[in-house]
Order: sequence, then C-alpha cells, then structure tokens
Amino acid sequence: MGQANPIFDNETLGWVDLIPPRQSRPKISSDLEAKWLVIGAGFTGLSCARRLAEINPKDKIILLDARELGQNASGRNSGYAVAHSHFSGAYKESDLEKYQRVDRINQVGLNSLRTLVKDNTINCDWIDSGIYHTAADSSSEIECDHFINYLKKREIKHTPLSNEEVYDHLGTSWYKKGVKVDNGALMQPAKLVFGLAENLPGNVELYENTPVLNLILGKTNKVIVPDATITADKVIMACNYEKFEGAKPKQRLVGVTLSGSITRVLTNEEFATLGSQSSWGVLSLHSGGATIRLTDDRRIAIRNTAEYNNHRLLTKKQLIKRQQIHRQAFDNRFPQLSHVPFEHLYSGVEGVSANKTNIFEKFSDNLYYAGCFNGSGITKGTAFGIGIAEYACGKNSSIVKDCLALEKAKWLPPKPLLDLGAWFTTKQRFKGVGRDR
Repeated sequence: MGQANPIFDNETLGWVDLIPPRQSRPKISSDLEAKWLVIGAGFTGLSCARRLAEINPKDKIILLDARELGQNASGRNSGYAVAHSHFSGAYKESDLEKYQRVDRINQVGLNSLRTLVKDNTINCDWIDSGIYHTAADSSSEIECDHFINYLKKREIKHTPLSNEEVYDHLGTSWYKKGVKVDNGALMQPAKLVFGLAENLPGNVELYENTPVLNLILGKTNKVIVPDATITADKVIMACNYEKFEGAKPKQRLVGVTLSGSITRVLTNEEFATLGSQSSWGVLSLHSGGATIRLTDDRRIAIRNTAEYNNHRLLTKKQLIKRQQIHRQAFDNRFPQLSHVPFEHLYSGVEGVSANKTNIFEKFSDNLYYAGCFNGSGITKGTAFGIGIAEYACGKNSSIVKDCLALEKAKWLPPKPLLDLGAWFTTKQRFKGVGRDR
C-alpha cells in the first residue's frame, strides 16, 4: 500500500542503552488476518496478549508496536513495581473502598510480574526490596506524616525513618524524614520488557516498528499500517496516551514528558558511601519531587522534570538543558559523588488524566481500550492488560470489576485550550516543591 510513516518519536535513548542490543521482531509488510489485534507492546499490551492467548489458545493474536520494544514508556520509566499507591492528603475513611480497590489492582500486576519473572527466569535485576518515600521540604514533611498515618490505618507494613535513618539506609542527609513500604519491587525496566516479549505464548505474533495509521471499524475491523492492512475481529488499544485516525474517544488524557539522567557505574569506594542497601528506589512525597534509583549494577538514576511538550520526547538541546536540573538535584543529595559524571540522558512520556485516574473501556463490541496510568504503569498497566483481555472475552472477574469501578477520567477541552491547560497544570505539579526537586 505504501503509505508514508507518520512523524513519530523514535530514538535510542533510555534504559535500553544500558543493556546489550536485541534483535527486533520484523515489521508487518503484508496483509494479515487474526481473531485479536493488540495495539501497543508495553506492559499493558504484553500482559493483554498473554492473557488473551491463555483464554483462547487456538486463536491467532497479533501484538504490534509502533517503535521497537523498550522505546515506549515501558522502557523509559524508573523501574518501580508499586504495590501500594500514595494518595495525597490526609487519610479519609470515606475513601477506604477506593484505596483498597487501587491496591488490589496494583497487587494483581505485581503478582503477575513476579510469577512471570520467576517461572521464565527473566534476568531483569528484579528485587523485592520495598520502596522508599521521602520528604526534603516542610510541605512534604506534612505529607509524610499523612502517608505514615494512612499506612497505619490500612495496616500496611512499613518503617518510618528519621533523617539519620534515611542517611543510614541511602547515604544522603538531604531528606528530613521518610518511610519505607515493605511491599514493592524494583527492576531494570527494559530488561523486563525484553524478557516478557521473549516468553509470549506460541499463538501470539509480535511485530515491531509498525505504527497504526488508521482504524476502520466494522463487523471486522481493518487496521491500516504503513505497508499493509490487518483485519481483526476484535481490537484492543493498549497504547497509553497515543492516538491514531479512526479511534478517537473524547479527549481525556495528555502525554506529559519527563526527563532523567543516569550515572556511570560507581566504584567500590563511591558505592560504599551510599548506606546499607545494595540497591534502592526513592519516590518523593511531593508530586513534583525527584525519583531516584540506585540500580543493581551500581548506577544512580535521577528524574525530576515534567512538562507538557505536545506528547513528544525532548530534543537533544532540550535534554541538555534539563540535565542541569538533574545535576543540581544529584549534587544536593550526594555531595560526596559530585565528581561522578552522567553517562545517559533520556526523556519519556506518561499518560496523565486531569483527575489522576485511568481509562478502561469498551467502545464497541469489538473495540476496547486500556491506558493512562499517571506514572504507575508497571503494576497497574500489567493488571489492566489482564483485565481488558478478560473483559473483551466476556469474563466478569474481580480484576474486571475493580477496573470498571475506578473513577472515570474527566473530559478535556480541544486544542488550543488543551495545550494551555495541560501546560499550566503540569507547571502546577512543581508548586512548592522546594528541596524535594
């Protein structure tokens, strides 16, 4: 058919740079037919295709991605598999059902990934280490107290940490206090995505570098890609924030662009200054605060910028400017390592809704959508993949019920009001961030 490829971000930056290259799967070059088509091969799409294959072992399932694996949000996040979400503000007894529902969804995703990593011996530096939440400024100190009270009320295992205890654990005195939540895991996200893709069921066909140009809905759906047409009885969109012609629900999410830097490997002497843990992950208790990882291979990764960039990755020039912000935050926390250079610089885009909820919907009898994870796509995205597959197969399981019961994402205005509102709202994310940035 020979259509031109759309303008599409495709760069070799991110966590894939830290591991040996893999041989990508071919793109689609001739017309195909299948019972099921899953669009998007991140955590949600991989999970969805796997569950569809388990339920329908005789059906052909096509899974495609517009880029190579790991070049989407799944390979550009910071590698946190969260079990317990942080809800800003004081604990509300009236919201208990919501708290429990979100944690059940997280746990489904975490349990699924943990089992797949173990059963398939996926080498992704997986560690069930728990996750640190920290406060460096007065506003996030208050939030830390709220979060600790929340964890107590929910009877979630955790350890409150003073400034001195944070230093003993992490080797930084920058934070006033913190809390470690026991349940939760860390991993190298690109390694995990590659491992999941290599262990898909036999009736799943994965294609890469195949962006969707158009979707024509009918009794059977026709999906147009650059060099072919795919005919599928049912289509599941697992493409987070990205859209294409023919599949445009009302605007309810935007893509927010984040950036981060990763150091070279630390020497033994440098590593010895970083407290008692062999690897760790820190999430700020301020929504605009820095996310920091000490990786299994002894690098430090820091991410602390977020902006509306029209759903696009940052240019090289933009990234170099953002790295000055990464550098200052790094040196603030680890002055003993201020001589350590950054080796990698990258950006990624996360799907965000105005009311920080997700999208899990049936648009028609043969079109479904799961996405918009507001920065927690590893566990929640995996769970949504399982849920949307079961929903499309007519199952009324507990994960389907939980996903359907979530608050609906609010409608957003069209451009240009969308751009202005998204830019302003993202800027507000950093209001009062202070020392937490």
